[in-house]
Amino acid sequence: MKLNKEEFLADVNAILRGDYACDLASANKKERYNALSKAVMMKAYDAWMKSTQSKQKRCAYFSAEFLMGRAIYSNLLNLGVLDEARKIMSSVGVDLGEFEEVEDAALGNGGLGRLAACYLECAASRDLPLDGYGIRYRYGLFRQTFADGFQHEEGDDWLKWGDPWSVRVEREAVKVVFSDQTVWAVPYDMPIFGYRNGVVNTLRLWQSEPLRPFDFASFNEMKGERIAEENFNATKITDVLYPNDNTMVGKILRLRQQYFMVSASLQDILRKYKKTGKPLSELPEHRVFQLNDTHPVLAIPEMLRLLRLEGLSFEEAFDICSRAFNFTNHTIMAEALEKWDALALKDLLPAVYEQIVTCQQKLEKEGADPNRYYIVKDGIVHMANLAIYVCAKVNGVAQIHTDILKRETFRDWYEKYPDKFVNITNGITPRRWMLLNNPEMAKEIDKRIGTQWHTELSELSKLDPVLTEMLPAFRGIKKKNKEKLAAYIEKAEGVKISPDFAFDVQVKRLHEYKRQLLNALSILYFYYEIKEGRMKDFTPTAFLFGAKAAPGYYNAKAIIKFINEIAKLVNGDEAVSRYMKVVFVQNYNVSYAEKIVCAADISEQISMAGMEASGTGNMKFMLNGTVTLGTMDGANVEICEEAGIENNYIFGARVEDVPDIKKFYSPRQILAENPALKRVVETMIDGTFDDGGTGVLRKLYESIVEGYDPDHYIVLYDFADYVRVKEQLLRDYGTDEFYLKCLKNLAHSGKFSADRSVSDYSRLIWHI
Repeated sequence: MKLNKEEFLADVNAILRGDYACDLASANKKERYNALSKAVMMKAYDAWMKSTQSKQKRCAYFSAEFLMGRAIYSNLLNLGVLDEARKIMSSVGVDLGEFEEVEDAALGNGGLGRLAACYLECAASRDLPLDGYGIRYRYGLFRQTFADGFQHEEGDDWLKWGDPWSVRVEREAVKVVFSDQTVWAVPYDMPIFGYRNGVVNTLRLWQSEPLRPFDFASFNEMKGERIAEENFNATKITDVLYPNDNTMVGKILRLRQQYFMVSASLQDILRKYKKTGKPLSELPEHRVFQLNDTHPVLAIPEMLRLLRLEGLSFEEAFDICSRAFNFTNHTIMAEALEKWDALALKDLLPAVYEQIVTCQQKLEKEGADPNRYYIVKDGIVHMANLAIYVCAKVNGVAQIHTDILKRETFRDWYEKYPDKFVNITNGITPRRWMLLNNPEMAKEIDKRIGTQWHTELSELSKLDPVLTEMLPAFRGIKKKNKEKLAAYIEKAEGVKISPDFAFDVQVKRLHEYKRQLLNALSILYFYYEIKEGRMKDFTPTAFLFGAKAAPGYYNAKAIIKFINEIAKLVNGDEAVSRYMKVVFVQNYNVSYAEKIVCAADISEQISMAGMEASGTGNMKFMLNGTVTLGTMDGANVEICEEAGIENNYIFGARVEDVPDIKKFYSPRQILAENPALKRVVETMIDGTFDDGGTGVLRKLYESIVEGYDPDHYIVLYDFADYVRVKEQLLRDYGTDEFYLKCLKNLAHSGKFSADRSVSDYSRLIWHI
């Protein structure tokens, strides 16, 4: 796409006049942002329509999360007009950088949602017909703030800047029917631009709305409360991403959300398919579906229900589903494999539950051992089992993860259906995670090997012969990125950190298995070693955290409080803060990540071995030239295979060691043998830190020292090895050898492009 300066400015001004009764000279930031975005959308309309009218086989990617982030810069980059737009707007006194204040579309919780966003962009960049289907949440996960070190949640009003990159398509609204209510599902379409190739796929997000927003008769009778309650019950379905499900009311709302998403999407897809005149039996030759984790698995019984309404027998409908649906698993944790109370599901969705029961009966008729193979058992519906039974393919997201699924999590199912299971290691889009967030490094690479790596990331291996030559430039670019991040953190968080410090970063969802607690304990250990004079040559280090804890996950919120208490202690101690700073950034999101990953020196990927399915943060850091400090878990294993284990810092128990460790594991014994560790752990209960009388730190202490199954994620067991390797890493930091390790990671990150991932999906699963 090309922008003609005069035409483009005329379009922007026309939109400003029509929408806001102003022009560029008088418009505010929000008005300029919306007008510029809409002007670009107008230019891209023809290409979008051409892509949507394609007759080729398409895949629908169903996901409860799409963590898209801020759209404007990535869209302009992929359209090839980012620099042009910057120059044009600059010519009339508008700095494109002002749009960094635009809210992220934070319609996701973490890696799963960001993965979905990367896959959509990469599929368009590869000219693969992949469309996303999800929910247009009115509020994202939540906006995180800290008050006295505690996490507080506020509504994430991402729409307050407007939504110029989406189009409301009210003519294609559909009704979604529950046993106790019927609502409209109204689609909003977002274009997904391929990288400079003219391809535009679509992300369709559904918004729930009442059938009758206003009842004149009720209002006249002064009985508006009833209609107001109906409207609230309709709109709340898509109000918030992941409502707290610690109560049955919250669980039912989640169930409503998931059914709403899949029913609206399937009705829409079937309606359009039927217009082609092709028989329903041929649907899998033209449309296939990828279920991103267990959240959208209700799509299977809903499709069965819809096909039965079209007059097909159950066996005919099941055959279509078994060829059309595929399932991605993102976890090995039993508690994360979604299950529903059978009575609750039956009450809310009786016709859907009937299809699930029929699947269970079919499984039983086939002679499957009911103790090993079941979908409904003891009043519980097991969604992962339903997906595995029906779907054509089931994939894990890293080789070690897929092996664990086969060997442990789904061992029985793998024995019965070995051909269903495949591995597709996750990936990230190099456009957002290098070209956009680290443009100076991208230009340096372009100078060395050209630009083909923008769409073929494996081309980065051509840097190998010139890595030593690149060292001065790499050091300089990293320093500039650290200066920018330090300035941003000082402005946003009020903490001043030196860009001369090593930047040790752990940013990801807050969960006990990811072991932010292990990192925190090591920082406190270093604090006392420096404070009391035992560690005299500590490399000055800024320890940076970013994470949100689910509102009802109390131990995770306790870990945030603990880290913030450590930060207050360290940063307030003049004798130690010359060597250490600790910052837990607030409201970590995609835009914050763009600033962090290019500035990090150390990427902490320290989950207990066998717990992290893959990770994608580890890949973003790797691509930006950061060494991994981590366990042999998830994609860390493949990162070490690609870049060399000698170019990363690996510690801790391996997957195969964990079962034997847990047989005889005694956290109290470890504390007795390590007084320094005992001291830092007991700061949770000895008055060193104040938890405001809530008792959350004592409960955190008890979770790793006392009670049933203490220290489930062997934080204390891995502590000594973690500290040993971390100390070695910090001694290496700053040397040419260290920066060569960073560059080795960058040069060998090609495997972890989502371009490769979606090509694998296309070749092994979708056949598009």
